[in-house]
Amino acid sequence: MNNKILNQVNSSNPGSFAYNLRKKRMRIFLDQINSIKSSKVEILDLGGTVLFWENMGFEELRKGRDIRITVLNIMPQDSKYEFIKTIKGDARDLSGFADKQFDVVFSNSVIEHVGSYDDQKRMALEVQRVGKNYFIQTPNRYFPVEPHFLFPFFQFLPLAAKVFLLQHCKLSWYKNIKSKGEAEQAAREIRLLCLKE
Repeated sequence: MNNKILNQVNSSNPGSFAYNLRKKRMRIFLDQINSIKSSKVEILDLGGTVLFWENMGFEELRKGRDIRITVLNIMPQDSKYEFIKTIKGDARDLSGFADKQFDVVFSNSVIEHVGSYDDQKRMALEVQRVGKNYFIQTPNRYFPVEPHFLFPFFQFLPLAAKVFLLQHCKLSWYKNIKSKGEAEQAAREIRLLCLKE
């Protein structure tokens, strides 16, 4: 795939189309945080990373306020910041947290990765249980270019066609996947939601 295209969809690349969209969403999120009257705000980030908060300018978010961020991800990670705590966990099971423990539950493009529709509902119910407010972003299933594979209408193709493309083409950041089983797993691991869902 053309490197210029990949650079524009790389949300970690300042100046890229994807980075600018993410920054715009963060301004909306910042407005939500600013509407909370308390000087102390507890945020739970489901599926995020410390790098995400660095790239999105957490200093602007924290300006004059005691904002604490708990980053929960299936992949363990470290934080060098005293106000960002990282824990390993699953967004579908937040039983380690009390009801309404967080002022805001934040999640950026994670719910489409958690499994079946029932798994997505479990995550959504847990978000509503542990958060007083929430900000959940996910790609639109009906957007013409599937955002993970950067292939037009990939999400509507039959599984066999997806597997074939994953094995024979370089889609987005995915290299050709040699194993049919791995290609099938990659194709199945993303379930985009429609507006009704």
